[in-house]
Amino acid sequence: MNLKYNLKYFQFNERSILIEWPPIIDDNVLFDVLNFKNKLLHKYIKVKVNIINTYNSILINYGLTIEDVYGKFSELKSIYSELEEHSLVKQKIWEVPVCYDDCFGIDLVTLSKEKKLPVAEIVQRHYLQIYTVYFIGFLPGFLYLGGLDESLHFNRKSSPNLNIKKGAVGIGGNQTGIYPQNSPGGWHIIGNSPINFFDIKKDNPCFAKAGDKIKFLPVSMEEYISISKDIESKTYNLKSLLIE
Repeated sequence: MNLKYNLKYFQFNERSILIEWPPIIDDNVLFDVLNFKNKLLHKYIKVKVNIINTYNSILINYGLTIEDVYGKFSELKSIYSELEEHSLVKQKIWEVPVCYDDCFGIDLVTLSKEKKLPVAEIVQRHYLQIYTVYFIGFLPGFLYLGGLDESLHFNRKSSPNLNIKKGAVGIGGNQTGIYPQNSPGGWHIIGNSPINFFDIKKDNPCFAKAGDKIKFLPVSMEEYISISKDIESKTYNLKSLLIE
């Protein structure tokens, strides 16, 4: 049975329409968004449109001034009514190595004190989850991941760090994510991944896409260094599995 939502349609500007789902981080909402987006891309395959999504919205830019916005609303509602449940969404699960060593997990002790949990317990609760990629931003390749254990939810820092290292794995609110490059940031850092999350030289600069799954694989410092060398020599292959 297809789970339909009461969507809201807005004229974003003279060329664009914004469609909104309920403002919640939820897999069912996300896959409904992605299913609708893929349906629109197929429907508009001969028309030059730009379609981007977040975890609960779609923005459609038609490139030209929309002459009849209510007609477009009706057209979009009709397309949405034809959706089949998640039929157009293909997912992969990616195994991402993370080192939770003290030299990387600069905020683990703070989290341990605030949560009244041993550091080892925080690390375990983090890597045992399977996360969903909800969307990619604020930096190219920054994966916003849902599915964080509720016991690890923690508000972002009031004063962000000025230089978070590339590959840093952090917790911000009810999400976890990885910094794809050196950047200021307000998330609590608990580890580091040696993986490149954005490579502009590749056809797909970011290996993951919204709807994919991420499984963190805890590695030692020695393994981290070894993987880093393999990545540098281009001999490392990131493991993934297509979810049927």
